[in-house]
Amino acid sequence: MDTFAFRRPDLMEHFEVFEVDHPATQEFKLHRLAELEWELPAKLHFIPIDFTKESLVTALTSSSSYDPKVKTFFNWLGVTYFLTRDEIFTTLRSIAEVAPAGSILVFNYADTTVFIPEKLSSHMQKFLKLLRKMGEPMKMGGFDPSRLAEDLESLGFCLHENVNPANIERCYLQGRTDGCSEYGYFACAVVK
Repeated sequence: MDTFAFRRPDLMEHFEVFEVDHPATQEFKLHRLAELEWELPAKLHFIPIDFTKESLVTALTSSSSYDPKVKTFFNWLGVTYFLTRDEIFTTLRSIAEVAPAGSILVFNYADTTVFIPEKLSSHMQKFLKLLRKMGEPMKMGGFDPSRLAEDLESLGFCLHENVNPANIERCYLQGRTDGCSEYGYFACAVVK
């Protein structure tokens, strides 16, 4: 669970932070925060949304604190794997619609090969099986990294950076042996 608002109180004086999560996830987090007796920062806002059924535009604009005229940084990590391509594209269109030009989106995604069984490592096969057993199966067929700029362009973004697994491993995960980095990409895009 994201703890940015609690780890960086110095920045919370300057930013409004919106945690946009599935309603069940958010309910669990709020319950856990209450158990820990953590004080909620005044500029931290919780916005429940089911990306498979609801519009991000509606969810954000229904919050009296979100200002669609202010450039926004969207940190959308660990989500695309659990949505279909249509649900992802709908959400990306919503971000481009609700946020002003110059707003930034960072997200991670899987290469389209992630679900081809004969190309999966044994570790990834076990991981996918565990997720299915937990009721959180990965749904996304991934993006084709060579077409990502074109896909994002059609949704109202300009691709700024697309970091492949080898570069992620080299820069951030050297020595990790769990195989989690072998399929993941990180992308940074800017709203046009």
